[in-house]
Amino acid sequence: MDRREFCRIALGCTVIGCSGGLAGCARLLDWSSGGSDAGRAVSMSGDTSTATVEATATPQTEPPPDLAVRRGEDPATNVRAAVASLGGMERFVKSGGRVAIKPNVIVGREPEFATTTNPAVVAAVVSMAYEAGAAEVVVFDRPTSDPRTAYSVSGIEAAVNAAGGAMRTLTDRNFERVEIPGGVALTSWPLVTDVFEADTFINMPIAKHHGMAILTMAMKNLMGIMGGERGEIHQEFDQKIVDLATVVRPHLVILDAYRIMVRNGPTGGSLADVETPKTVIAGTSMPSVDAYGATLFGLTAQDLPYLRNAQERGVGVTDLTQLRIDELTT
Repeated sequence: MDRREFCRIALGCTVIGCSGGLAGCARLLDWSSGGSDAGRAVSMSGDTSTATVEATATPQTEPPPDLAVRRGEDPATNVRAAVASLGGMERFVKSGGRVAIKPNVIVGREPEFATTTNPAVVAAVVSMAYEAGAAEVVVFDRPTSDPRTAYSVSGIEAAVNAAGGAMRTLTDRNFERVEIPGGVALTSWPLVTDVFEADTFINMPIAKHHGMAILTMAMKNLMGIMGGERGEIHQEFDQKIVDLATVVRPHLVILDAYRIMVRNGPTGGSLADVETPKTVIAGTSMPSVDAYGATLFGLTAQDLPYLRNAQERGVGVTDLTQLRIDELTT
C-alpha cells in the first residue's frame, strides 16, 4: 500500500478533493510528532561509513542540533560533515526508499556565478542518499528558462548523473492541485507530486539576493515545485510562501552557501556579484536554516517579512538564540 492510499484510509480523505488532501496529509504523516523542528524528521540510526573522518556520523548521546554549519575549502566535504552532525543521512533516508531532491536551477549559468546550487554539493547529497540505502534518487526543478539548458549549463545534470541519480524535466503531468487548509493568502496550488510521494524530500537551495524577496533561500526555493502561473505568488509573497510551507515541510534542508550572490539576484551574471563564504547550513526547518543564511548577508530574520510571518504562524523558529547550532570549520 503506497503512502497516498494509506492516507486515504487512515485520515478518511474523500475522493472529492483528494488530490490536495492526499498530498497534504501524506507529507504530514512524516511530521505528525510534536515538539521542536529538530525533532520532526524521521529518526533512523547509522553512520556515513564512506565519508571522511570529519563527516562521520557519531552515535547521538543527545538530540542532534537544530542547525549544522560547516565551512571549508571543499563543498562536498562541508555538506557531508553538516549532515553527519545532524545524525547522518540514515536519519532521513530509509533503505529501499525513494528520495526527491529540489536544488535551485533557475536558469543556465555556470556554478561560478552563484545562480544555481553548487553541483558538487548536489552530487554529494545524491551519493549520500544511495550510501544510506536509497533505491532511487530523482532531482528536479522548474526553471524559468529552458530546463535542458539550465540543467546542462549549471553542471547539475552531469553531477547528478555521475552520482547515479536521475534528473527529471517536469511536465504538466508532474503536478497535482494541493489544498492548503491553513492558507491565509494561498488556499490551493498545483505542486510537484514527487514531493509527497517520495519517502524523503530534500530541499537544496543556494543562498542569494532576490530583487523582490530580498533573499532567496529554502522557503523561496519552494516556488520551483509550483505549477501554474507562479508569478502570481509574488503578490502577497510574504504570506503565500508561508502558506505553502504549512503543507510542504522537507525532511532535510541543505543551504548551499559555498558561493553566494550578494546583488542583482536571482539570475545575476557577473562575478562581481559573488562572494565565497565556503559554507553549508543544514537542518530540518526551512525558516531556521534561512534565518542563519540571512546572517551571511549581514541581515537577520527580522529583515525578511516572510521569515517574520513564518515565526508568528509557528512554521519554524527564526530566533537563532533559541536554536542549538553546531558550527565548525573543517
